[in-house]
Amino acid sequence: MITAVIIEDEIRSRKILINSLANYCKDVSVIGHAETVSDGLYLIKEKKPDLVFLDIDLPDGSGFEILENLPKPWPKVIFVTAYNQYAVNAFQISAIDYLLKPVDPELLQKAVEKVSMSDEPEEQQEKKIEAFAENRHSGRLNKMVVPTMHGLQLIRTEDIVRLQADGNYTTIFLKNKSSILVSKKIKDYEAVLDTLGFFRVHQSHIINLDLVERYIKGEGGIVVLEDGSEVEVARRRKDSFLKRITNGT
Repeated sequence: MITAVIIEDEIRSRKILINSLANYCKDVSVIGHAETVSDGLYLIKEKKPDLVFLDIDLPDGSGFEILENLPKPWPKVIFVTAYNQYAVNAFQISAIDYLLKPVDPELLQKAVEKVSMSDEPEEQQEKKIEAFAENRHSGRLNKMVVPTMHGLQLIRTEDIVRLQADGNYTTIFLKNKSSILVSKKIKDYEAVLDTLGFFRVHQSHIINLDLVERYIKGEGGIVVLEDGSEVEVARRRKDSFLKRITNGT
């Protein structure tokens, strides 16, 4: 049995989550709930749950303050938040487990199953939360957490030159001429990176538009990036690409 606590100040949201856990996650036992940072911190220290459902915005501060003041090792954490595209992008780029309000039972089941089956080392969870906290506090999506063969790696989005598809993997090429093989498909990065000045010019390539040095005309054309790499532009993406680099939007 997985013991869990809920830190959530909205009564309706809390009730929905409690009921959904009771109906759809039979192996989760809710052993307490709190509405504030101070009460949530006390509750976790007192109950020592396996799992915490943590709202980010609480009446007396941020859910991050709870984590910052908890002794380690931390329990597993699933963040629960109201819909906000920036927050969703920040979660995704930080590889953080999250649920949107109102909580969907099917997604709740998947989140609990993923967390409960994870054998992720504590330092990896810390890396994810560190990246998310920085992204949220700065108001910019500065850091991205990527899964590699050896664990998780944090990289600055501004250091990414391009991404190249490699079957079920993606190779990320950086300004310092190094590359990282990531165990995720390139499509998993497309939507978030598009908001950060990147563009998918080809089925197999996403590029950093800030690092485009020149464009060579052709059926689709070729993009030359600052590191000297040349990337083919798909014919059907040519017009959209040219619009992005000429209008800057």
